[in-house]
Amino acid sequence: MENKSVVTIILALTLAFCMAFYVTNAADPSKLQSFCVGINDPNSAVFVNGKFCKNPKDVTINDFLYKGFNIPSNTSSNIQGAKATLVDESLFPGLNTLGVSMARIDFAPYGLNTPHLHPLASEIFAVMEGTMYAGIVDTDNTLYDTVLNKGDMIVYPQGLVHFQLNIGENDALAIASFGGQNPQRINIPNSLFGTTPSILGDVLTKAYQVDSRVIEKLQAQFPSHENGVETGRSILRLIQQNSHSY
Repeated sequence: MENKSVVTIILALTLAFCMAFYVTNAADPSKLQSFCVGINDPNSAVFVNGKFCKNPKDVTINDFLYKGFNIPSNTSSNIQGAKATLVDESLFPGLNTLGVSMARIDFAPYGLNTPHLHPLASEIFAVMEGTMYAGIVDTDNTLYDTVLNKGDMIVYPQGLVHFQLNIGENDALAIASFGGQNPQRINIPNSLFGTTPSILGDVLTKAYQVDSRVIEKLQAQFPSHENGVETGRSILRLIQQNSHSY
């Protein structure tokens, strides 16, 4: 009888757990409507789902179209010789809530798509023209690198640092597809040396174990420092400001 009681208790607890799990997961994880064309005017919008959605009665075929993806970007406007054109929900409102976006990346000869990461989406990168050196760095600082030729594809997991370098003498082209409508992008060099205001030199010199003049030279390469803005930030000044706040 005692064993039966134990079994009954175990079954009851298991059933209770299953019921609790079912209740907490009863919501439909899928989209609750067929589409949600983004619109900036909330007064003309209905069915809020992330962004304001255009009234379905006002949606036309043009909301599901984007034209101009075939137009090359001007790589000369980027000192690195590469230019990415991201088509996300801001340029293509029909993508809103669909969880996808694409980018066209044009490379000049030996152009570099600088080390960066996408915090909100994974990426599939396909080489359409040219030959590229590409790499991924994981959270253990292990580098996975390879050479990509026309027709090759590589996947970049969400949040991992990656890059591409055109190693050919001709222009190159790649198409990237993202598993998110707004993958966002964090450029590693800019996030360290191109911030506004600047990261304290004390932090960067200690992190990289170099002289402050090296850090100043690196910071001078970025647009936020081209205007010669002197923030006057230092450890001593921050300590003084903090002491005055009490």
